[in-house]
Amino acid sequence: MTTSDQIAPDQTAATEEQLEQEGDIAADYLEGLLDIADIDGDLAMDVRGGRAYVSVEAEDAAALGSLSHPDTVQALQELTRLAVQNSTGRFSRLILDIGGSRDARQRQLETLVDRAIARLDEGASQASLPAMSSYERKLVHDIAADRGYVSESFGEGADRHTVLRRG
Repeated sequence: MTTSDQIAPDQTAATEEQLEQEGDIAADYLEGLLDIADIDGDLAMDVRGGRAYVSVEAEDAAALGSLSHPDTVQALQELTRLAVQNSTGRFSRLILDIGGSRDARQRQLETLVDRAIARLDEGASQASLPAMSSYERKLVHDIAADRGYVSESFGEGADRHTVLRRG
C-alpha cells in the first residue's frame, strides 16, 4: 500500500468516540433517506480499523436490491460521508454496506486478484487491476499480501489502480 492510500500526514486519526459519533450521524442521515424512499431497513454500526462502518440490512433482501448495486452504494457512501463531514467538520472515511454489498465486492476482488496471480503464474512480470476506490485498493493490497504477493497503487484520481508482482 502506498502512502497516498493512507491517512494524510496533516490528518489525525479519529478517536473511537469520534468514529462512533460519525456512525450515529451517518445512521440518522441514512434513516432519513430510507424514509424518503419508503424502504424498510435496519441499521447497524461498528467501529473497526480506524473507520466507522454502517450497514443497512432488511429481512426482505429484495427490498434493498436497488440500493445494493456497487455504484449506488459508492454514491450513497459519498453522500453519507459529506453529511458526516458537514456535521463534524472532519473528513470521514466511513464505510457503508447495503444488503451485504461489501461482502459481495470482497469476493469479486478476491477473484480479480486470483486472476492476476494466474497471469503472473503464466509468466507475466506484473498484473494490473482496474481502477478502483481507495477502500477497494486497500482490500486488494490485503488480499495480495495474504496470498504472498506484493502490490502497489499507481495513477491519480479515478485512474488509480493496483499492480501485483511476485514477493
